[in-house]
Amino acid sequence: MGIQDGPAGPAGTERPRRADARRSIDTLLAAAAEVFATSGVDAPVREITAKAGVGAGTLYRHFPQRSDLIAAVFRHEVDACADAAPELAVRHDPLEALTLWLRRFAGFIATKRGLSAALHSGDPAYDSLPAYFRQRFLPVLSGLLTRAAEAGAIRPDADPDDLLRAVANLTLPAHDDNDGHTHRMIALLVDGLRYGAPGA
Repeated sequence: MGIQDGPAGPAGTERPRRADARRSIDTLLAAAAEVFATSGVDAPVREITAKAGVGAGTLYRHFPQRSDLIAAVFRHEVDACADAAPELAVRHDPLEALTLWLRRFAGFIATKRGLSAALHSGDPAYDSLPAYFRQRFLPVLSGLLTRAAEAGAIRPDADPDDLLRAVANLTLPAHDDNDGHTHRMIALLVDGLRYGAPGA
């Protein structure tokens, strides 16, 4: 999040110090994401810092404005979701990896509903986020779709942008999805992708 590795100092302390700073930021972002999910983006700073185990000065040093923190949380969560795709591809067959990642993406959407008002508030701090969302998610989903199509598990003409939009539109907020609606809808979507596939 804007912190780059520099050369180690004479005593070799520079990189460990920067590694500590990155861990501090990651801890803050994880804590803020949890607090935002339960208490909303207007939650008191002290709730976030208490969960992260840091002082308010640490938070404000990295994120001077609340919008800076919200945008960083969004990017951090986008990255975590996108980075799950190659891990799933290694551990599962192509169709299962695709299905599991779509569920992971749906979970991301469900827990980010609380951020939507802030992200659409007109604050310029959020202007780059829609493009970041597409930049990170479209390539990983394209890769999963290509792998599944090459395995004959799904039809080859699935559009990743259409699929992202479809899953986002059918995803219920996490607290409203007690009966597994979202997972059932993803299963239906995947069944549709299988229609006409060579190996179906």
